[in-house]
Amino acid sequence: MILKEQDNEFTLDCLLLAGRIMIESGAETYRVEDTMLRMARSQNMPDAQCYATPTGIIFSLGKTQPTRITSISKRITDLQKISLVNSVSRRLTSHIITLEEAYDELKSIQKTNYFLPNHVQILAAALASGCFLILFKGIWSDLPITLVAGGLGFAMLLLMNHLTRVKFFSEFTASLTIGLVAYLAIGFGYGTQIDKIIISSVMPLVPGILITNAVRDLMAGHLMSGLSKGAEGFLTAFAIGAGIAVILSF
Repeated sequence: MILKEQDNEFTLDCLLLAGRIMIESGAETYRVEDTMLRMARSQNMPDAQCYATPTGIIFSLGKTQPTRITSISKRITDLQKISLVNSVSRRLTSHIITLEEAYDELKSIQKTNYFLPNHVQILAAALASGCFLILFKGIWSDLPITLVAGGLGFAMLLLMNHLTRVKFFSEFTASLTIGLVAYLAIGFGYGTQIDKIIISSVMPLVPGILITNAVRDLMAGHLMSGLSKGAEGFLTAFAIGAGIAVILSF
């Protein structure tokens, strides 16, 4: 009996770890619940129940089995980790690996940082801003300014996020930097279309995946998760707009 309880506790640890990694990496709520339930069924626990939100998970292995609650305090967008957890889940449900092996892989995934170095992220943001300028039918002479504005804005985002850990303030400061660079460039005659420069430069900051996940959760019937993610996306959009508005108002 004691051994069985220990096995159940270990199963809970493994499944909650998988769910935590997915939510912290920006996965949709319905995907998190489906993954955890599939993993539970692979361990002969068909009565498992799961309730996930962006801020926590409640999971039970069955009516007479233990129930565990875990809170989620941070969320980023890391599609690599989501993909790796899905891979572990598929191999576990196909009985290619054991639960112990799955737990070890999940611990490794949780500890590993799959993000590219900061300078590569900044370079990618600058190039993306330039591409958006062409996509929005901007003029080629504004391309250098857009590259600089997009890169500096994203660099400020990373810096302020490291210093303050406040997402709203980081995004506000980043958009403020972009607006200031664009305004000064136009003022000194280095740019022409300030609207295209600003719009293109803020695109790397736009929470596209967050808004998409919010809509997908709403369509899947997870109203609380969809609304909360939508509200988070709205706050990000408001921070970006407020930073640009501050510059343009002066």
